[in-house]
Amino acid sequence: MKATAMLLARPIASLAASLAASLAATLAALVASPASWALDLDTVLRNADHYRMSADNLQVDTLVQTFTLSGELDKERRYTVFAQAGRQSLVLMQSPAEKGQKVLMLGDDFWLLMPNSQRPMRITPMQKLLGDASTGDIATLSWSGDYRATLVGEEACQPDDTSARGCLHLSLQAARKGVTYQRIELWLGKTRHEPVRADLYVQSDKLAKQAQFTLDKARAMVTDMILIDQLGKQKRTTVSYLSRKPRSVPAEWLNPMFLARSPSLE
Repeated sequence: MKATAMLLARPIASLAASLAASLAATLAALVASPASWALDLDTVLRNADHYRMSADNLQVDTLVQTFTLSGELDKERRYTVFAQAGRQSLVLMQSPAEKGQKVLMLGDDFWLLMPNSQRPMRITPMQKLLGDASTGDIATLSWSGDYRATLVGEEACQPDDTSARGCLHLSLQAARKGVTYQRIELWLGKTRHEPVRADLYVQSDKLAKQAQFTLDKARAMVTDMILIDQLGKQKRTTVSYLSRKPRSVPAEWLNPMFLARSPSLE
């Protein structure tokens, strides 16, 4: 009987030792990797949004430039964006070639308004404005509320830099039908959650664009979003946020029929 008990005790002891080792390894991994802790990803996204959308109601003067493959400036356009709370935005086109045109975003709905027409035209957020900058790229300045985030892990901020894991990699899935991209792979600074880069996927789950974000000297706001086309010729489009200031617009400015009857707002 004593021998039998000893034989039974050996596998039990071995199993206990194995479980203890596995538990110790798991705890060590959790301690070593803060990304494994329970992050509030909604808060993380709101922190990231603040680098582009610093107030609920904002006027953003925006410059969009396209460049040739050799890096020379090709075209540029100016836009005034009134980004308002509740997923509402109005874009006024300011360059001579487009003067008087407007884009209105109300939730999932987008309209293009032409100066010589009293009929608002429905468009999609993927409608191109200039180069690879679409209406959604200009009219929307936030991710929180539009996407559900999953933490992939801690990674290098740039794909060619394997020396450090300074970024959180989030995978964002569209939570609404009217968003510009179906999926976004987003890299944020690990500590302050500033946007660093993003891979932007369309409905067919094809990689449409890659984005890089440039911060100001104080590292408080995004000054530029650089878009690289991934479906065509790798052309570069830069969206520069020239100035931001808090501003709430009159309610009628967010009515497509009012805008169609009002060629000039300011």
